Amino acid sequence: MTTTFTLYGIKTCQTVKKARQWLEQHEKPYRYHDVRVDGLSAAQLADFAARVDWKLLLNRSSTAWRQLSTEQQSDLNQDKAIALILAAPTLMKRPVLDTGEQLLVGFSAEHYETQL
Repeated sequence: MTTTFTLYGIKTCQTVKKARQWLEQHEKPYRYHDVRVDGLSAAQLADFAARVDWKLLLNRSSTAWRQLSTEQQSDLNQDKAIALILAAPTLMKRPVLDTGEQLLVGFSAEHYETQL
């Protein structure tokens, strides 16, 4: 039985495009979930945070992060980070690949090669 992965990202992200290309070249079946279009639920983000450190999920180099107030950026904890990502899904580091067994945050060909 072939497992279908789920790749979370946004269409315009170059890193997501590279991950999609890698998955296709390596014939890894996946379902694409556009977080801007399809959104994210609190349950999905809680699941992600239970599987990887929530700090990995937060994209602190994004435009959305720079648009937050200093107050919003400070004193973060898991619940606050999830609330921020729910309000602005582009705050989530991209891509997130859910293999069913593991969650890979970000993309590098070498990392995908060793993990998949």
